[in-house]
Amino acid sequence: MEEASAPATWTVPAKYGFTLDSQCGERALIGRFQVTVQDDKVVRAEGLDDSARRALMLRVADLVPTLRQLEAQAESARSEGTGMVKIERDPGDAHPTKIEIDRSSAIDDEECYTIEDYTIGLASEVSPSPSR
Repeated sequence: MEEASAPATWTVPAKYGFTLDSQCGERALIGRFQVTVQDDKVVRAEGLDDSARRALMLRVADLVPTLRQLEAQAESARSEGTGMVKIERDPGDAHPTKIEIDRSSAIDDEECYTIEDYTIGLASEVSPSPSR
């Protein structure tokens, strides 16, 4: 009997949600965020801790990325060959569960993301601007 293997690539669903834990480096995107994505755009981002709430108060456009954007960042850093890139994936559907990027040319530039609570097809809850 053959075991089913994990897909080689992740198929991005039309609507999904996840918790993003971003803890490394000196960047605006630090903290735990609850994120809802629809049609490859973040339609809702909620700060789950003080750091995340402060980050969202900056009102920086597109501060909280989609999983596809995080993957693209990692692949861009990998193709530049400027440091260490590590992507861990879910064995079931290959969505990213952890992404680490450390460009060797700068100090405090690390990016570490842990993706949890990944859910496909959430109820529509669109807010006009990601906040609170």
